Amino acid sequence: MNSPRQPCLGMILKGYPRISETFISNEILLLEKLGFPIHLFSMRRPREDFTHQSVNQIQAAVDYLPETLLKPLPRLLYHNSLLAAQRPRVYTRALKVAYQRFLRTRKSATLKHLFQAGYLVQRLMPGREVIHLHAHFAHSPASVAMFASMLSGLPFSFTAHAKDIYTSDPRQLREKAALAKFVVTCTEYNRRHLMALCDGEPGAIHRVYHGIDTRLFSQGQDGISKPEKPYRILTIARLIAKKGLPTVYRALNVLKDKGIAFKHTLIGDGEDRAKILSVIKDLGLNAQTRWLGTQPHEVVREQYKRAHLFVLGCEVAPNGDRDGIPNVLFESMAMGVPVVATRLSAIPELVETEETGLLVAPGQPRQLAEGMLKMLTDEALRARVIPAARQRVMQDFDNKVLIKQLADIYRNNIIELNDI
Repeated sequence: MNSPRQPCLGMILKGYPRISETFISNEILLLEKLGFPIHLFSMRRPREDFTHQSVNQIQAAVDYLPETLLKPLPRLLYHNSLLAAQRPRVYTRALKVAYQRFLRTRKSATLKHLFQAGYLVQRLMPGREVIHLHAHFAHSPASVAMFASMLSGLPFSFTAHAKDIYTSDPRQLREKAALAKFVVTCTEYNRRHLMALCDGEPGAIHRVYHGIDTRLFSQGQDGISKPEKPYRILTIARLIAKKGLPTVYRALNVLKDKGIAFKHTLIGDGEDRAKILSVIKDLGLNAQTRWLGTQPHEVVREQYKRAHLFVLGCEVAPNGDRDGIPNVLFESMAMGVPVVATRLSAIPELVETEETGLLVAPGQPRQLAEGMLKMLTDEALRARVIPAARQRVMQDFDNKVLIKQLADIYRNNIIELNDI
């Protein structure tokens, strides 16, 4: 665990640890291995009763902020009142910014974020020697980081991912980006979107891909050989709208109607669980499919080893939410499992049709079914795609290489980190 007297990077997270946000825990661990001292401030406690083994290697201490506004209100008010008394001008300025942001959206979350920031600065940060605040996600964590920056005088930055970009109020996001020391995002598609949104106002918007642990997801089988029926098809996704799972199951239904024998495995959980399971039942696919829920890396790797094909039907959700590049695509390709997915957002930055996988239009189950059947039966295509996809991931998306880009951004923007 880092010494509380050692200057450190304060990282504000939506929740920690979270089974679906391995890319964040991997980043923390890799930064620590490069010598970065980190202290974590989480807005939520873990929701799952298990986590990936890599989380156990992280040395950073973690403090948890009050999650809601009403129940912990006395605690929040106490520490914010102390801070306001200690720094009246600074607190008044932050309060004015919070009021202006509330007028834009009429959401009480703005007040909660200010109070959480005040609690962080007055109660949690003293003695921690935090020299810079960095938030993961551009919505609520970046809001807390912004207010904490105002209240403490420390600079802040944030990493923007997917939903947090496309479902945030553009005015709020533009303001945070303009005030931040720098912004990081995980795809070129996102970077261009943020640059257009912010009209060049931020000092810097950097693209750093997440990548994966290529040692953990190494090739598990010779997927180039012709697969035998029933075909083993795999999907790993949160059960939410943007993953396009109804389209996947309608595509599987097309295969069933063609008399194609297959077994489909779904790993993941989410708010649309009842809807997805209902789609499976209504299409009469219970005999061909199974749902395993959320699983740790060990189980996921075994499923990759067994799979003949990985399929994902990403689309833009009704609220504007969309994926960047789902990490499961990196993992599948590294494991030698060919990918059929949708041409959306930044996915073409990884998957090139008939070069490293197959892409079809979102929301088109028949096209998706045709793509799956082609990838399962075209031996020449598999022989070309599988090794090329694996090489693409190993060459360009190894997180141990990519983390050095992020480390350089920190060093270039935070003087105290130059000696690391």
